Amino acid sequence: MPMSAQQQLLLDLKLEQAPTFENFIVGRNEELLGRLLELKAGRSFDALYLWGGEGCGKSHLLAAAALEIADTRPVLMLDGANVGGDIPAVAGGLIIIDNVEDLGPDAQIALFRVFNAARLIGIAVLLAGRLPPLELALREDLRTRVGQCLIYEVQTLSDHEKSAALRQHALLRGMRLDDGIVHYLLRHGRRDLPSLMAMLNGLDRISLEQKRPLTLPLLRELMQSTLDLKPDESSPV
Repeated sequence: MPMSAQQQLLLDLKLEQAPTFENFIVGRNEELLGRLLELKAGRSFDALYLWGGEGCGKSHLLAAAALEIADTRPVLMLDGANVGGDIPAVAGGLIIIDNVEDLGPDAQIALFRVFNAARLIGIAVLLAGRLPPLELALREDLRTRVGQCLIYEVQTLSDHEKSAALRQHALLRGMRLDDGIVHYLLRHGRRDLPSLMAMLNGLDRISLEQKRPLTLPLLRELMQSTLDLKPDESSPV
């Protein structure tokens, strides 16, 4: 059965742009991005730990590293919850693990062994978690090793920075946004920028398909149909 226009739109909004260093909105993370670009350039050994809350962009950076560094060295990307009792270590490779706080007992031992082998065979280690090293519920020897990494707290974008990024994105698409649309997106949409961008793209598309102007009522309709949000009509916009 052919897919309806509404179903296609819902599908398109779920498809995220492939994360790269180039499409990462830097904000206050200039030093961190520069360090990751150095890693891409082929430093033989690095151990980095990124931490921050949901939506700060750390998973974007890990995925971008896996995508862009794979052209120059072997890359293994894992999620902490899915790591078993062995982590294959390839000389000159890069091991990326997201959500290190979810590592089980055997996986923690495996990561500790990776640290021991890293300098000997030139492995780079890129880790990420929600908490700073001192607060990680890991075995003490591993927590100490993570604490010896170069540590960066990934800084979230301010609403002002998100607003500027949304306006720039709209300008590149030829969209004319009023302040009410941007404010409403920031107040009622998901907090991470990729989701906000996807919603903006969907708004542009549905406006063109339905030949309707870019208005706040149209945005509300789109958000209700794609995110199952029920905006508070009494809230000021």
